[in-house]
Amino acid sequence: MMAVDDYEIRIKGRISDSLLASFDGFDAEYEPAETVLRGSQLDQSALHGVLERVRLLGLELVEIKQVRGGKPT
Repeated sequence: MMAVDDYEIRIKGRISDSLLASFDGFDAEYEPAETVLRGSQLDQSALHGVLERVRLLGLELVEIKQVRGGKPT
């Protein structure tokens, strides 16, 4: 059985609603210079898929953190 975790993914700039639709299952929050995506119960395969989607969409990844209980670890 693969381990699953919660992640916070920070992307530079504000992502449009149409681009956010490609991150189904993620909660999004806007900060002044970043879009913060939060996803739960991601295994390594799903996480790599999300990161590949970020790359294919030409978005700039700022940071990715594993979080527990909504707090970065």
